[in-house]
Amino acid sequence: MSASGEEAEEAADDLLATAEARARLNCPSCGSAHVAQVLGDNGGVSYVCTACGHSWS
Repeated sequence: MSASGEEAEEAADDLLATAEARARLNCPSCGSAHVAQVLGDNGGVSYVCTACGHSWS
């Protein structure tokens, strides 16, 4: 495999790891996996637990 092919494979692995980490997101307050990703007023990303209402960013 060429160097650029290896770099592309590593980039794909990084994207997959990020997606898997997002999929395992749990509420730090109650531990529930029922978490919604929301956009804040300033364009930032926040999270809200739909089980207990806790929010964080």
